[in-house]
Amino acid sequence: MRCYCCSSKSFDECCEPFIKGDKHPSSAEQLMRSRFSAYATAHYQYILETYTKEKQQGLSVEDLAQSAQGATWFALKVHPTLAASSVDNSVDSLVGNSVSSTEDSSIDSTVHADAKVEAVTNAEAISKTNLKSISKPITKPITKPITKPNNAIVEFTAYYFENKSMYQLHETSNFSVEDGKWRYHDGVLHDDCGKIKYGRNLPCVCGSNKKFKQCCATKSR
Repeated sequence: MRCYCCSSKSFDECCEPFIKGDKHPSSAEQLMRSRFSAYATAHYQYILETYTKEKQQGLSVEDLAQSAQGATWFALKVHPTLAASSVDNSVDSLVGNSVSSTEDSSIDSTVHADAKVEAVTNAEAISKTNLKSISKPITKPITKPITKPNNAIVEFTAYYFENKSMYQLHETSNFSVEDGKWRYHDGVLHDDCGKIKYGRNLPCVCGSNKKFKQCCATKSR
């Protein structure tokens, strides 16, 4: 079965080893992808444990499960950013294998086809776990790559169904290294988050090269 994060690998070769604790993500993008797969498979303990220690305070598995209730997460698109690709390369010496945001061969090239290069500075923390209800527009673009070796930015769009309607979550996320492991700190949601209409005859957002109606649209409930 293809991984929930829409890479070209199967789930047991891609995100599952991270969720099970058999391996640790070696880049911010890998962590972000595995967290999406954890949401898709309701592994909320993993989601909690991959927050930074600061953000874990006051959170619980029950909180995370409640925030995701009713949502079926089905597709992920990673947007290549100057910040993410630059920082992932510089931090490899801290966490292990070199994995670039734009060079990871496991990522289907169709996932990046219509991605725009965009990131943010002065990102404000998202204090709640219910990602579906928070929206904060991007205000200031990055003019040069971030070079801090223990931080990275990853921009992505996640798609989910709720009450048979389709939604997208477009976020620029902040990651940092704690105790040699990548952790999610917070993120800023773009102003295009929310309910969307997507043509059933269009190519599926998961990058499968199938029509949407023949692919992920069947997961709506």
